[in-house]
Amino acid sequence: MSLVPLLTSDQFSSVDQPVLAKGVDAYGQLLNTWAAIGNSPGLLSTYLPFLRQLNGPGALDDRVKELVAVRVAVLNHCRYTASHRCTSALSKGVKAGDLEAVARGELDGFTEQERLALQLAEEMTISLPLVPLEDDLTGVSTSLRDEVQRVFDPTAVVDLVMSISVWNALSRFHRVMAFDMDMPEPPPAVDAQL
Repeated sequence: MSLVPLLTSDQFSSVDQPVLAKGVDAYGQLLNTWAAIGNSPGLLSTYLPFLRQLNGPGALDDRVKELVAVRVAVLNHCRYTASHRCTSALSKGVKAGDLEAVARGELDGFTEQERLALQLAEEMTISLPLVPLEDDLTGVSTSLRDEVQRVFDPTAVVDLVMSISVWNALSRFHRVMAFDMDMPEPPPAVDAQL
């Protein structure tokens, strides 16, 4: 059961109604995450446009964004986020086998950019919270930072780090909120890693 009440569309504040209508039109339903966010009037009207900007076309390849989002969801053991991100990735042409490999952390079949992005996602999700500031300013290994900087231009680096950060935040939000599924279940091999 969700930690907060899940609002119906008519319970959202007037400031959130236009953005909510666009979201429902795009997805064909009111998603549970939005229904929870609606408890904080005005937040959805900021959240959805930001997420669309981050996930939309940009300097970072869409496939990289999708793979990273799935990896972060798995590392945070969040089934709700994994369900959403796998659904998105599959709709954008990512193969189920690639999602399964990402979930298992098997990176050999991926491009250099994809591998580096997935490694950065893992370090930012698992290692960074455990590394005290006095031990390392960034919490991410210097060699990985150097490789990311070599392979991605500055705009793509910002998109990548922001994407990893946002999916960490949302995976943790979704997991703690304990939402029921509102999209298809993740592929079985992804689900097994959660």
